[in-house]
This record gives sequence, structure tokens and C-alpha cells, in this order.
Amino acid sequence: MTGGPATVGAVGSGGAGAPPVIELRGAGLTYPGPPPVEALRPCTLTVRAGEYVTIVGPSGSGKSTLLNILGLLDVPTAGTYRLNGTDTTAVPDRQRTALRGHRIGFVFQSFHLLPHRTALENVALATVYNQAVPRRQRRARAREALERVGLAHRTDASPPHLSGGERQRVAIARALVARPALLLCDELTGNLDTVTAESVLALLDELHGDGMTVLVITHDPAVAARGRRTVRIRDGVLTEQPAVAA
Repeated sequence: MTGGPATVGAVGSGGAGAPPVIELRGAGLTYPGPPPVEALRPCTLTVRAGEYVTIVGPSGSGKSTLLNILGLLDVPTAGTYRLNGTDTTAVPDRQRTALRGHRIGFVFQSFHLLPHRTALENVALATVYNQAVPRRQRRARAREALERVGLAHRTDASPPHLSGGERQRVAIARALVARPALLLCDELTGNLDTVTAESVLALLDELHGDGMTVLVITHDPAVAARGRRTVRIRDGVLTEQPAVAA
């Protein structure tokens, strides 16, 4: 790629004037060779508090690499990544782990729930290694998160006794229990039928309406269209798509 890093979304439609949650500045990732592989070309991306942004691209486009950087699982080999103003590329691993636990909620396609634990226990487990949630508050916070996603009546059910949509809602509750600054979703409707997927996406709409910053990574154009901003990734390059009217 010629020229400087791609710049995407300096100010977003949903969070104009709000402080940035995500700031990528010339951030890229090259895996060492031989030969070296440039998985994410240097790019600049800003997501402000309260935005709903979707990242869309085909398999092998660099979505997983971008997710790993945004989720503090990988460190860019070029540029910087600031999360809520903290330069995450300049802090030790222990602090990065703490930032990830306190400020990012993850939702994945495969739920990753423990089958022999109740919904309440699965959500509460997300707070075990999070010092921001006192031990005595774990179950109360988990119950509150389940209520928020409409599962107050299913707290004692284990995953095998939950529908696919309910399991994904438990996963979303688990992501919310630490009250993160950012909800990061990776192909969250990939294992759901159309009707169930719509109910889960409607829940994301509600969370965004309540002020949550939401970023969804997907290969599905219909899911991508739910966001107020859409960023396309192809061959490791980010490009902004036209904004959706509020």
C-alpha cells in the first residue's frame, strides 16, 4: 500500500463530541516470517463513547487481527492504540490484562459458557479475576446483568437448558457484568437462526440506546447495517462506508 496510513472515522455520527474510547493511530500488525505477513495495514480509527460501529469484511480480510488488537490480545507492531486515553502499546502485560478485564466486554459466536454452571454462575465467574468487582457484589452484579438482557427468570438454568438466543444473552450479560467502556462483539449471530439473531441484535440496539459503546465485527452485511457507522476491512485495509442516518 502506498502513502500514509488509512484514516477512518475521526468523528463518528453517534458519538460526535464525546471522548474517544478507541483511538488507533497508524496501527498495524505484521507477523514475522519468513516471509513476514502484513495482517493489518497501518490505519487510523476513532470510536467515540456511545457509538455503534460495525466492522465488515470477508474471511481472511484481517477482522480477527483487528479484533485481537482492539481486545488487547495482540500489540500492534506499528503505531499506537489508546483505550479510553491510555496508550495500551506502552504498558506492561499485567496492566494490559487489567485494562482488558475492566474496560472491555467480549461477546463471541460460540458463547463459551460452562455447561454445568447456571446462567447466574457463568456471569458471576467473569468477575472472579476483576478486582474492580468486590467478592460480596459478584452475584448481585451478575443478577443485575441478567435482568438487563431480559433473563431474570432464567438465572438458575444451565446452558444445555437454554435456547441459542438465551445462551447468547447470557454471554452478553457476562460481557456487561464488569460495566465495561466498550462492548466488543465477534460474529455474535453466526450460530443463531434468523429470528433469534434479530432478537439479539435488537438487544444490542437497546444497549446502544442506553449509551453503551458497541463495536461488532461481522462478515454479514445485514448485521453490519445495524450500526450507525460501518467500516470495511479487506486485505488488511480499513475503509469507511457512508454513515447511516440516525
